[in-house]
Amino acid sequence: MAAQKKQLSLDTNLILDLAGEKDFAREFREIFQGKGYTLVLPPTAAGELHAIFKNAGRTAERELARTALTHLLQWGIRPLGLDSIAEAICEQFVRGLFQKRLLPDDEVNDGLILAETSFAGIPLLVTSDRHLLDIDEDALMLAFNETDLSPVHPVHPKNLLRALR
Repeated sequence: MAAQKKQLSLDTNLILDLAGEKDFAREFREIFQGKGYTLVLPPTAAGELHAIFKNAGRTAERELARTALTHLLQWGIRPLGLDSIAEAICEQFVRGLFQKRLLPDDEVNDGLILAETSFAGIPLLVTSDRHLLDIDEDALMLAFNETDLSPVHPVHPKNLLRALR
């Protein structure tokens, strides 16, 4: 699982921000792609978009998810695929996160997105999700080490943009 250079993994919320035409999300995508970064969407994030499109109670949410799903390739965002062995390892990682109480019990998908990002060898997960941004970094690194996965650091897109300036 050798990492390709200059890849960033994107959480569902950033894709929805792109669909909602939020300036910071567009700026993030354009600047990082302009610097040669490949933007990757983990399978669980893609599944969340599909679930929002099919099941969201509000029409506006469904429309954002539809826009996101239909524009991924146009935006140059590459869906990530994993095999069943990788999926099993990701699920094991999530169980460890819950045992350590690093994520709330209803945030299974956040844990899967972290694990999928790690399995792809991508060191940064770009997100605005407070559950991920507020996670204890040292405990998270230990959880990755215990599962023999590469560490992933959740980071807010605005912080990455500031780091470039």
